[in-house]
Amino acid sequence: MDPYIKLAKETIKNYLLTKKMIEVPKDLPLEILTKRAGVFICFKNKGELRGCIGTFMPVYENVAQEIIQNTISAATQDHRFIPVQAHEMENLKITIDILSEPEKIEDEEINQLNPKKFGIVVKSEDGYRSGLLLPDLEGVDTVADQVSIACEKAGINEYSENFTVYKFTVERHAE
Repeated sequence: MDPYIKLAKETIKNYLLTKKMIEVPKDLPLEILTKRAGVFICFKNKGELRGCIGTFMPVYENVAQEIIQNTISAATQDHRFIPVQAHEMENLKITIDILSEPEKIEDEEINQLNPKKFGIVVKSEDGYRSGLLLPDLEGVDTVADQVSIACEKAGINEYSENFTVYKFTVERHAE
């Protein structure tokens, strides 16, 4: 089993059954223990989104800790859903996206983006509002769709407010 998925599965199982966070296993591949990156965890139950939370820049010491923290958050703190219950575990499918460092893009480069390859972050001019959209999402087929959805998530009016766009790629691990 993919070590990233295995770590998330162990994390969610342990947390739902004991309400305790696991320690970072020592037998993980070196890259998970040494690399720092933003990580998004998404759960689906029978094909329906059940929780998705992450960090677009690293917050913790390594990817393993980002996975552990964000797995628990996606299962219990996504305000769109009630917390995941233990009886759902057998039906949960996990996707983990390890994000590259975001790269600012200029206005004239926006139309060169590919929503299947690049995720985006939009930030308001004042820096207080931001919205992130992962790449290769069902129903997001154009750059215009991607920018519009990310702005909506950030509470930015894309037609009357100035904002900055950053692009990133992901290393996706999925069941």
